Amino acid sequence: MNIPFGKPLIGPEEKSAVLDVLEGAILVHGPKATQFEAAFAEFTKAPHAVSVSSCTAGMHLIYFTLGIGLGDEVIVPAQTHVATAHAVELTGARAVFVDVDPISGNIDVDKIESAIGPTTKAIAVVHYLGVPVDMPRVSALAKKYGLFLLEDCALAPGTWLDGIHAGLHGDAGVFSFYPVKHLTTAEGGMIILKDIDMANRLRHLKAFGVNRTHGERKIPGLYDAVALGFNYRMSELHAAIGVEQMKKLPTFLKQRRENHQRLEAGLKAVPGVTVLPQPMNERFCSSHYCLGLMLDEGIAYKRPNVMEAILPVSASC
Repeated sequence: MNIPFGKPLIGPEEKSAVLDVLEGAILVHGPKATQFEAAFAEFTKAPHAVSVSSCTAGMHLIYFTLGIGLGDEVIVPAQTHVATAHAVELTGARAVFVDVDPISGNIDVDKIESAIGPTTKAIAVVHYLGVPVDMPRVSALAKKYGLFLLEDCALAPGTWLDGIHAGLHGDAGVFSFYPVKHLTTAEGGMIILKDIDMANRLRHLKAFGVNRTHGERKIPGLYDAVALGFNYRMSELHAAIGVEQMKKLPTFLKQRRENHQRLEAGLKAVPGVTVLPQPMNERFCSSHYCLGLMLDEGIAYKRPNVMEAILPVSASC
């Protein structure tokens, strides 16, 4: 049986929404992106949501907006997708890796403070496999040293800690809509944050730093590039898919949790395999992105068809 790495659930609603955009005259800077941002903000209870072309682009844009660059350092977890570190290195700054907790896979909060130095500008945490980091402790460290706190929420839509959605404990959170994530826009990302001034700067710099969108120009082509920026916008085609996916997200999350429970129960019965815990309690709710597995020494060699290393197994529906 061939089990795909991930299969996005795209239905007739998403296809129809894309066709509607193609039949119109606006493919970027349009109402679908605004609608998607509003829907995501409502779901996460975020004051502001800014759509971007990818999670990586969103993180890079934040660091760029903060002025982080050559000679600066940003703390990141040692276990994460390369994008978490790439977003730092693309600015010219250096990613400083901190080891992770062997049980949760999240950054080891006890080791963060010793990694903070005179050139540290920010801390980036990753809610690994949808399990939230102990954000009150990390937030206290960030405030103590005056550091920006970025939450990489690529795996965490639907993750709540103390009644607050992932991404709103720190200064900004960035989400991924890659095809295997909880919801997809084919490719894309979203930034959520509380600071309206920074949200406005991000919107400005994600679109070349121009001072008027096409909808704001009384005369076509009349605008000024008043800042150095990027082309990190989300197209209307991607946003149209996102609008429909948001309507299905509660169902997706329910199915993921059910699949997680089935996989966890079955894999726990396999000798030599340890399933990393993803508990549900009164403090937090995991979005159950994946299962984390660890093999006892020698098992991978004897049974290479099981797993070869610590490996996240998709619990997608």
